[in-house]
Amino acid sequence: MNAPVRGTIAVLGATGRMGGATARHLLADGWRVQAITRKPDGPKAPALAAAGAQVVAADMEDKAALARAFEGADGVFNVQNPMKSGIEAELRQGANVAAAAADAGVGHVVYGSAGTGMSGTGVKQWESKLRIKEQMLARGLRLTVLRPMALMELMTDKDFYPALSTWHTMPSLAGVDTRIPWLAADDLGVIAATAFADPQGFVGRDLALASDARSIAELREAYSSAAGRPPRSFAVPVWLFERMAGKDLTAMWRWLRTANLDLDPTLTLSIHPGAMSVERWLQLRFHKGARAA
Repeated sequence: MNAPVRGTIAVLGATGRMGGATARHLLADGWRVQAITRKPDGPKAPALAAAGAQVVAADMEDKAALARAFEGADGVFNVQNPMKSGIEAELRQGANVAAAAADAGVGHVVYGSAGTGMSGTGVKQWESKLRIKEQMLARGLRLTVLRPMALMELMTDKDFYPALSTWHTMPSLAGVDTRIPWLAADDLGVIAATAFADPQGFVGRDLALASDARSIAELREAYSSAAGRPPRSFAVPVWLFERMAGKDLTAMWRWLRTANLDLDPTLTLSIHPGAMSVERWLQLRFHKGARAA
């Protein structure tokens, strides 16, 4: 039996990890989804349309296009990718989303953020998200912030340079035994859909999300068990990695080495009891035949 239609949510980054997961779970829960993408003719858009989403062309650099895309929406899922666009573009895009959502009278914005929720870390892509949060609040938007520290997809997805970062550069800077909070993108999508379904329970909340806390050494062991082989890694000097990916990630990993992080998954599991452990996520990933690095 299909879920009853609830309303309309505009999902930014709908062809990406967090936006895509959010769109899928909203559709499954009976929402109408406006899947917003810069490339409606891209390779991932047809699957969204086939699942029932209305694919809408809009660029986050274009506030007028966003305002048109948000017309009639009950909520907006917001996410930007500074690794693709850069920090200054992320800030512009976040400001445009905030203005367009406020002008359209959107009732609830769920923001797929990241980091600690505190300033002063020196990590630019965490600091930028604090500024975007403040821009949204300044516009009077009813806001929920979701903050995963690290996505489990870092272990397998080639877009994240896994052989260079997760399995070599990250542990060399953060420490191979430093425990880090992890969350699967699909589980973030479940939690975002839950927040939209219960605005009274989620508006005004800033949630650090993690379903598991593991060190890189523990991840290697879990990966080897699931894949039948250890993850491939290449020894790349830090200066060379920074030349390819910039210095913000290395600043993040150095910060993590001495950070006092909240590693307790209780809050996340209270919202989404089925959120996956690292072992469960890796087993499912390899069982499905997903290619890993």
